[in-house]
Amino acid sequence: METRSQTNYEKGALYEVNIDFDEASAAWRQNKKQVSPGHFKYICTVLKKDGTQCGNSCTKDSAYCWGHRGHNKVKNPKS
Repeated sequence: METRSQTNYEKGALYEVNIDFDEASAAWRQNKKQVSPGHFKYICTVLKKDGTQCGNSCTKDSAYCWGHRGHNKVKNPKS
């Protein structure tokens, strides 16, 4: 019986991988702010009246800051 390291694979990859890591990183950082290298905090996801994100740190186990903790969903002024 051959182990995985002894198995000869064909020259082609098993799966084609097309990942844009810059785009993935930007999407992951959308609701976080960096507090030190490699350390992030979640930020409040509520949109303010001017259309910008609140940006305050979230309370524990919540997607909202202390001031917006009563919000059930993200408010969008354009809707």
